Amino acid sequence: MPSGSGRDGRAGRSSRVDRTGSARARGASSRRQREGQGGAGGSGSGRPPRPPRAGGSQVDLLHSDLDRERIPRRNFVMGLFGFGVAWGVSKLVDYQIVNVDEYRRRADERRAIPQTLFAKRGTIYDRNGNVITSSVECQNVYVNPQLIEDEDEAVAALVELLGVDEETCREKVGRDTTFAYIKRQVDQEIADALAERNIKGIEYEQTMKRIYPYGNLASQVIGVVNIDNEGVSGLESYYEDKLQGVNGSLVRERARDGSYIAGGAYERVPAQDGEDLVLTLDVNIQSAAEKALAEAVESSGANYGSILVMDPQTGEIFAACSNPTYDQTDLANTAAADMNLRAVTDAYEPGSVFKALVTGMGIDMGTFTTESTFDVPARVKVGDDWVTDVDERDYGMTMTVREIMRRSSNTGMVLLGEQIGADAFAEYLDTYGIGHKSGIDFPGESTGIVRERSEYDGSTLGSMSFGQGIAVSPIEVARAVASIASGGVAHTPHFLKSHHGEEVDWSDGDTETISAEAAEAVTSMMVTVVDEGTGSGGQVAGYDVAGKTGTAERASEEGGYQENNFMASFMGFAPASDPKALVYVTLDGTAGSGGGQAAPPFAAVMAQTLSILGVDPTR
Repeated sequence: MPSGSGRDGRAGRSSRVDRTGSARARGASSRRQREGQGGAGGSGSGRPPRPPRAGGSQVDLLHSDLDRERIPRRNFVMGLFGFGVAWGVSKLVDYQIVNVDEYRRRADERRAIPQTLFAKRGTIYDRNGNVITSSVECQNVYVNPQLIEDEDEAVAALVELLGVDEETCREKVGRDTTFAYIKRQVDQEIADALAERNIKGIEYEQTMKRIYPYGNLASQVIGVVNIDNEGVSGLESYYEDKLQGVNGSLVRERARDGSYIAGGAYERVPAQDGEDLVLTLDVNIQSAAEKALAEAVESSGANYGSILVMDPQTGEIFAACSNPTYDQTDLANTAAADMNLRAVTDAYEPGSVFKALVTGMGIDMGTFTTESTFDVPARVKVGDDWVTDVDERDYGMTMTVREIMRRSSNTGMVLLGEQIGADAFAEYLDTYGIGHKSGIDFPGESTGIVRERSEYDGSTLGSMSFGQGIAVSPIEVARAVASIASGGVAHTPHFLKSHHGEEVDWSDGDTETISAEAAEAVTSMMVTVVDEGTGSGGQVAGYDVAGKTGTAERASEEGGYQENNFMASFMGFAPASDPKALVYVTLDGTAGSGGGQAAPPFAAVMAQTLSILGVDPTR
């Protein structure tokens, strides 16, 4: 029956549901009882289980229904995978394209340590081809503590052969590093003797150092180089760009402990040697000047002194020195002041040597001649001070300009200065180059203290007329006086004669100072000074010498001048008829006021210079 079948069918389905539900309920109740999770008293209540609270469900990623997930697991996994691939690709691009050079550099730094191959610094010669200084190969000795097997053996050898301090050496040998210098610029033969002992961990680095065949001769002119072969003073510094060359490099691959890897990377870039220089110096004239100066400083009791020898017709410097001097190989015991070439770096009141320039002004102007006469008083007021002559006379005299020069009269020079006038005086100072750098190829030239015309006061013109109230470097005064010897043309004083086998042309610095006629007149008066006047101590047998003494009081820091503290000087050139050499001697800090103290060293150096140059006698 159809209707009965329908009821039975529904009943059958309901029964199945009930049975299934009951079975599930019983199973759940049974599980709760077993797990101790039933109702109070452990008896089942017959209630269906509570649904899980929101957020507390656990998702079975392995068996969950992917179609019903809010964010499908497939997309999540694929997203993570894609991100990883993108990150990896970006790092590869960074390593291999964008920053490849930087990463390569870092890697090389860890395993390839560069070593400098020092260039051979240029050799310096005197005008006759004598080597004054040159460079030789030597070794920097260092240790790699990671490779040293016997510290006692290594330290003993280093102390014995290198003469280093044992405590310091042991500390370096025991460091946790792969590199520590023990001693730099070790003579090659000593390094070779150390290398013969084959002590593992002691290593060597090729380098260069300066040697001096003539000892400390011309040390202030030549200067010194530092531990890295860089010029730091003198001509070594001034011509650094020519002398230094270009260092090379050696790169060898190292292991983690610092040892070289056999067959590893190796790259060598050769060094380019520096340029050789030929100077105007003559080692024989330089030696004569240094010897005479040392004797003069000692005999006069001066604090220090300088001598400059040059060719007045070219500006070439044959010799230049100061005393005290120093030894380039013993800088630890050298005073910084002794390294100065005082003829260039210091400024002084030139004193009576300056009178040659002042008389040249007036004669060039036509204001007076060598035979013009003046009534010279015993004393004359300059500003607030009275000026007298060294003879301390108490009466006036009628003197020619030649006589004023012969006697080196201060009061007479004040009268000449008044005749020249302040405006012209200032212009001639500028023409002579006083107050300006001479152009010498040497570092640290002083321009001194020279007042501008607008700064002149009541004493300026008078005091400068006899060489006081003005401070200039000896090289400036020498250049100006040399122009008198050279017929009124000033040349640039210089040390460099040639390089690359070619003479250096210094003529661009030539300037006219006074007329040839005026220069000849001043020269004539300077010959009288040496033959008959205050400069007689500067006579040289067989030659006509033009010269001028000088004595300047030393200024005090408190103002005015110091007592019994003078600078004695002598400037002269010979032969006067055709000058081949000019010599300027200064002795600073002498107790005596006579410029004659500088005359004997002048005469000794001039005589030897003329002989060395092969100048024939003129008398």
